[in-house]
Amino acid sequence: MERIRYTEMLRSRLREKRHFIQVLTGPRQVGKSTIIADVLSTLEIPYVSESADDITVSKDAWLKGIWDRARVLARQHGEVLVVVDEIQKIPNWSESVKKLWDEDKKTGANVKVILSGSSRLLLMNGLSESLQGRFELIPVPHWSYGEMKKVFGFSLEEFVYFGSYPGPADLIEDEKRWKAYIRDSIMEPSLTNDILMLTPIQKPALLRQLMELGSYYSGQIMPFEHMLGQLSDAGNTTTLAHYLDLLRQSGLLAGLQKYSGSEVRKRASSPKLQVFNNALISSRHPMDFTKAKEDNTFWGRLVESAVGTHIMNSVTGQDVSLGYWREKQDEVDFVLYNEYSTVAFEVKSGNISHGRGQDVFMKRYPDSKMFTISAKADTGSMTIPLEDFLLSNPLTYL
Repeated sequence: MERIRYTEMLRSRLREKRHFIQVLTGPRQVGKSTIIADVLSTLEIPYVSESADDITVSKDAWLKGIWDRARVLARQHGEVLVVVDEIQKIPNWSESVKKLWDEDKKTGANVKVILSGSSRLLLMNGLSESLQGRFELIPVPHWSYGEMKKVFGFSLEEFVYFGSYPGPADLIEDEKRWKAYIRDSIMEPSLTNDILMLTPIQKPALLRQLMELGSYYSGQIMPFEHMLGQLSDAGNTTTLAHYLDLLRQSGLLAGLQKYSGSEVRKRASSPKLQVFNNALISSRHPMDFTKAKEDNTFWGRLVESAVGTHIMNSVTGQDVSLGYWREKQDEVDFVLYNEYSTVAFEVKSGNISHGRGQDVFMKRYPDSKMFTISAKADTGSMTIPLEDFLLSNPLTYL
């Protein structure tokens, strides 16, 4: 879904009667603030827009002050919009917002609300604790290849290597500068500001190590026991699983579960590490763009990871699950499924053979669909060229 669709969705909901708080959530630098700015630029009602990053007074009084200003405008103009960015940085924000929202409902004040933030974990905790039934969630994922191609002229190979952060897109000709920006302005603030400063973490060094490990091994299945052997002071698998979930909710790194008919077996499976944006791999790897394209093994990993990022980001907020499948030596890269349908994707890059996993999977799950995504000019009714797949909506294959 391109950014314009989120903008149109938000505009449409704001034209409706005051029903729900609109909540935009997503990783850093995916365009949440731009979406809101686009909405405000054409808004026909007055608004009060603030960011919790800019608080200079008591946090307890800050939200109340915003609402007081908005209520004056509502009395003068009939309705008003309140926008608060990075709302999760305010302690007990959800209780305060609930109180103010319910007061307006009781008095009939037509105060509409948009909240946004980069820490999905804290946002969801606050929403589920105090604001149940009062909000609609709009999850905003990373940019797609189609968007990067349209806005910045990215080639397929550039998307595979540089990923899809729009902020540093103009820096890719200076790779050292681009890599520094990804590490210092995206990864570090995501870890520090969105997780470590806002969530109790007993082993912050371990969280950073896990992020590095996941960036290096994206696309690979790695048992938690193997992770314990590669991470210092790793503690136990429960701690690692918890930290991996925090990274997932921050839009950095996920651990895909094995596809199985048994929920117990899914939970007990080894995770397949998968970044949400290939920039998180390339920015930490010493190999530059030119050398990466010449290294068949590394490039194959990037291609498979790019497919994974596309599927994960495309299905954000949808009622579907993404996993992988493996039994003994047989493996399928990605399995997308819901309660009605299952589709498996095998990624083929170069001349690398992935064995007989596709055939074994289809024998085990004959009602499923299977597609090969090929980086080469392969043909076949069930083969999808890589670029075509990255420009498509994976849900259409279900």
